[in-house]
Amino acid sequence: MQQIDRTYHKWRSRARDPKVRHRAWLGAFLAAIFLFFGIAHPSQAKSTGDRTFLQLDLQFLHEYQLPKQEFASTPVGGLSAISYDRDRDRYYVLSDDRSDLAPARFYTLEIDIDPGKSGTPKFERVNVESVQFLSNPKGEFYAKGSIDPEGMAIATSKTAYISSEGIARSGIPAFIDEFELETGKWRKSLPVPSRYLPAAQGEAPKGIEDNLGFEALTVVKESPGDPFRIFAATESALAQDKQDNPDATDDKTQGARSRMLHYLVGGGPTIVVSEHLYPVEPSPGNGINGLTEILAIDRGGHFLSLERSFSGLKFGAKLFQIATGSASDISSIPSLKGSNTNIRPIRKQLLLDLDKLGIRLDNLESMTLGPLLADGSQSLILVSDNNFQAAQVNQFLLFRLAQKR
Repeated sequence: MQQIDRTYHKWRSRARDPKVRHRAWLGAFLAAIFLFFGIAHPSQAKSTGDRTFLQLDLQFLHEYQLPKQEFASTPVGGLSAISYDRDRDRYYVLSDDRSDLAPARFYTLEIDIDPGKSGTPKFERVNVESVQFLSNPKGEFYAKGSIDPEGMAIATSKTAYISSEGIARSGIPAFIDEFELETGKWRKSLPVPSRYLPAAQGEAPKGIEDNLGFEALTVVKESPGDPFRIFAATESALAQDKQDNPDATDDKTQGARSRMLHYLVGGGPTIVVSEHLYPVEPSPGNGINGLTEILAIDRGGHFLSLERSFSGLKFGAKLFQIATGSASDISSIPSLKGSNTNIRPIRKQLLLDLDKLGIRLDNLESMTLGPLLADGSQSLILVSDNNFQAAQVNQFLLFRLAQKR
């Protein structure tokens, strides 16, 4: 609410006439609310469709496969998150190694992209520059099997937030923590609601299940130094949100019910602003499907979401545009079992089925907005997690993201 407070004090320093003061305050106050909550001003809205989704065009440009390699005695693989630092023109990629092959870590990459001045934009080179090992609150490397790093998003010029799915079967909770980019040093933790944590002995099943936790993470920033927002989503349903008969509903025919958390960070204690239901697409056949990444594309509640499926030894992926503006706040709902007909989920619109690209897809788990291309349009980069398997690859896909004309 500090943004609203600043608007109010700015108005007070200017206004003189009481009638003008009243009208100015009301207009500024409403404008701040519209901006803060991602609601379009009535004068800017043409139709319900215009308010819900942006008119986007997505074009596939190029594929690059990172050669298998080691860096600083670590296997480069398991790339489960990518975040672009526009100021430094560098990328940070998180490995989902649970400290089994080397300590939990992220890498700094230099990615050279031909912006397309004389042809189609393409990757020219992906170079690993450095590795940063994560340290826990005690200042030590994470022990084997104590962390499952999956999401990463740059928060400030010096820090990033990293999410871990936790290890439910071992009673290790999920987390969303801040780390230094230069050193990997732990800084602080975000509060994770108890409904996401493993059940204590004797409790009914609840919380994040193994490999189904905070895969998706993104940051929405205003001006440097201002409070910012963090959004984190689970790959699939919490234990207490799964249907009693999963073969009849939920993951098989209706799709899992994931939860998406909205945090406000800075200017005081970190708070959970809201929580929304994200409806995952049904799993293909006897396969699996889950939400692996979300990416904010504006400050008005519009995101891209990446869902990854696996069936019959074949990976698939779909990109959606999602809008949170009309979604219900479910933070007070302990379980999503049953119909819950009064809940308005996050709205989705299919942007691209990547199966139609005509290339073999790997285990796509992350995406980031990259540099602008030669025509001024925005680049989008997707990256796969090769699971440290010889038959899989670290796949980089380049897209052009633009407004439809």
